[in-house]
Amino acid sequence: MVIACVCIEEKDEEKLKVIGVKDSKALTPKKREELAKYIENIAKDIIVLRIPACKILSYRKEYKMKLDELEALKIAQIIEMINAKKVYVDSLGNVNGKEGKFEKDIRKNLKKNVELVVENYADENYPVVSAASIIAKVERDKEIEKLKREVGFDFGVGYSHDEKTIKFLEKIFLEYDKKPSFVRWHWDTVENLAEKLWKEGKNLKPWVKKEILKEKSLQRIIKDFFKKKK
Repeated sequence: MVIACVCIEEKDEEKLKVIGVKDSKALTPKKREELAKYIENIAKDIIVLRIPACKILSYRKEYKMKLDELEALKIAQIIEMINAKKVYVDSLGNVNGKEGKFEKDIRKNLKKNVELVVENYADENYPVVSAASIIAKVERDKEIEKLKREVGFDFGVGYSHDEKTIKFLEKIFLEYDKKPSFVRWHWDTVENLAEKLWKEGKNLKPWVKKEILKEKSLQRIIKDFFKKKK
């Protein structure tokens, strides 16, 4: 996870519009890199937090913290670092079906009083949030490329919609003797893929059966038992 904050003077917001800052997902990697350099010159301050998969797992184990709660905590920590009267945040939406929960999670971790604007699609509506989105995406891309070199495999963008990412997860399940620390294991894609490969009769590594499939295997056994009873 990479979270970025871009601080600007209000008078400089127009400069972001002029250089064509917009939602990072709508830009090519090359264009994001180009804009990032301009943003660095315009910004009063830039903060980037990187939370590796192993750290996400430790927060989950130690504090029972969900991913959205961890993101809210880290955003609050960033806000504490900066000198800003008003902060715009791209919301995760109606987390767990509760309107405004993400903003509440941020506020409960804040010690100082600031004006918060937490909205869905803020990265599309506010240039400063778009700028932060671009910086975060550029930094994430750098981390992804670094990891690709380390593992010797092009796993694409690291999202579930990417076939290269799925192929790499398959490779991990079938070839890695130990569970690597760079994967976020509490991820539906991980569990669903492991179950799919198991059903296909693939020779999964022992740790996959023990650590990834253990809960689903138990549920499946119980479900199959009652099916047979019928």
